[in-house]
Amino acid sequence: MQAVYNIAEICARHGITDVVLSPGSRCAPLTIAFARHPQIRVRTVPDERAAAFIGLGLAQSQRRAVALVCTSGTAGLNYAPAVAEAYFQQIPLVIFTADRPPEWIDQLDGQTIRQTDLYGAHAKGTFTFPADTSHADAKWHSARIVSEAINMAQQFPAGPVQVNIPLREPFYPKAGQKLRFEEVKIIREQAGQPTLPPSELADLAQALRQTSRVLVVAGQHVFDEQLVQSLWAFAAAYQVPVVGDVIANLHQPAGVKSEVSGAVPVGHQDVFLAVPDAELKADLRPEVLITFGQSLISKALKLYLREFAPQQHWHVQAAGPVADTFKSLTRIIRLEPTAFFQQLLLLNKQPFINSELTGAKANRLTAVADATRVAPAPVPLRIPTHANTSEGEDAGAADASYASHWQRAERWANGFLADFFTTPDQPFNEFTVFHNTLQLLPKGNALHLANSMAVRYANILGLANQTAEVFANRGTSGIDGCTSTAVGTALAQPTRPVVLLTGDVAFFYDRNALWHNYPLPNLRIVLFNNHAGGIFRLIDGPRQQPELEEFFETHQALTAENTARDFGLRYFTANTFTELESALPVFFAPEGGAALLEITTDSATNAAFFEHYRTSVRTSFY
Repeated sequence: MQAVYNIAEICARHGITDVVLSPGSRCAPLTIAFARHPQIRVRTVPDERAAAFIGLGLAQSQRRAVALVCTSGTAGLNYAPAVAEAYFQQIPLVIFTADRPPEWIDQLDGQTIRQTDLYGAHAKGTFTFPADTSHADAKWHSARIVSEAINMAQQFPAGPVQVNIPLREPFYPKAGQKLRFEEVKIIREQAGQPTLPPSELADLAQALRQTSRVLVVAGQHVFDEQLVQSLWAFAAAYQVPVVGDVIANLHQPAGVKSEVSGAVPVGHQDVFLAVPDAELKADLRPEVLITFGQSLISKALKLYLREFAPQQHWHVQAAGPVADTFKSLTRIIRLEPTAFFQQLLLLNKQPFINSELTGAKANRLTAVADATRVAPAPVPLRIPTHANTSEGEDAGAADASYASHWQRAERWANGFLADFFTTPDQPFNEFTVFHNTLQLLPKGNALHLANSMAVRYANILGLANQTAEVFANRGTSGIDGCTSTAVGTALAQPTRPVVLLTGDVAFFYDRNALWHNYPLPNLRIVLFNNHAGGIFRLIDGPRQQPELEEFFETHQALTAENTARDFGLRYFTANTFTELESALPVFFAPEGGAALLEITTDSATNAAFFEHYRTSVRTSFY
């Protein structure tokens, strides 16, 4: 059993400080080892699905691996949704699944399933711990396996890795027996930094100089101040528009963009791309598309770039498989995005002399280095100035560069939204309520956006000039662990405000996120309860079907008051704009402890108002 106890020591020496486990008998040796290790904090969450998403939230916010521990049988299967989310969001989890010894698999023994490679293609890898570690070589092998699993989980692109551990009885040490953690040999892996030869960088820079229509699109990404600074410097130097969903975290900190002249983020593509104007969309069409990051929320942007495909699409990613999201991928650039933008910026600012470059290559690179801007796009701007746009904001109206097309579209969308949400006599509806809630978010909060409508509303509205760091389970876009992931962040960062904006179906589905014994004084949950799963009234397809109410919407009469009482959360309600205005400042105040604000709206009213919004977008542009 000593080799099993050593797992805790190996994890600690690799820098794993957090373990989330669900109680069970078969996993007892692991539980005891982790619980008694002085450098590891163990949290117990009975529901394995919630436990795994809480672990994901811990790893996501701390940006390092977290270990999960469960017993044998179906316990490990309940990790599967979080494992898939971690895989597609590239979050490092090391999953220790206790198992029966191999001779008892398929022998009708209790709590026994086939656990080898339990997560299949949704894990980066799987390892099987030796069932017998009495021989010195087996003990050496067992330690090596754990190191390899941790290294694999953290190696870019990060992800979940399973270690299946067959265990024989006895599981428990004798009463009073002390555990001993041996000196163990670990294997560390040092991450390399991909680089490109100077000649290839010169080719990339030259390609950018040959077109004025270069667009950068950012997918989901953790906030990285160095990346944001490099990106905006690149955008200003090359006069390139940058488009990013709210989950790309390009909106903060507020001071970065103002330091870079001409860099204006585009985040309201869901608004202006809904305009039915083919000429406008043709004006916005890129010739070279540069992407980095992971998934996009914006269906409008994805459909637009598939229809108005660029001639070239470069994706910047240091390693790992690359998706061809827009069906136009032509080049994969194996660099970290920060390094990519920094190196191209360097080429744009100063001559670069290298012995590898001679003749035409050297002359071409010198020309690139001497240039400071791309040429203006030879297309007139067709985007109108919105009445709500100030003269100063529209100072670039006469600029016919390609970037100004996107920037004026963004300004138009900003003006439109400002007008739309100040229209008097609006019915109490969740879209306006969502807009008003975003205005009062605590400074520097970790903002978790649940699937389905919460993350879509936020993407339409944006977070300009706010310091929230945005998290969302958009790897698989499921509702199954949104609350649990936010709980993981609240546990990981107890001094930081953590706000979850969620709908009723996602919230009630994941109530076991709160079923544990750990205080969450910094957590604020805003629950938009329309008693229906109202997304199906808002999207084309189901809303036109006679089966909508019975078979698509999730009608339920629940309120969260009992849940809040059961788990010790302060409970607030709002059913009118006046009640909301009164509740939000008290609710978001740092004192008082964990709280839940339940906002009740009518699904049919929400759908009618959102359709009014969509009609207004289509007709207000002209």
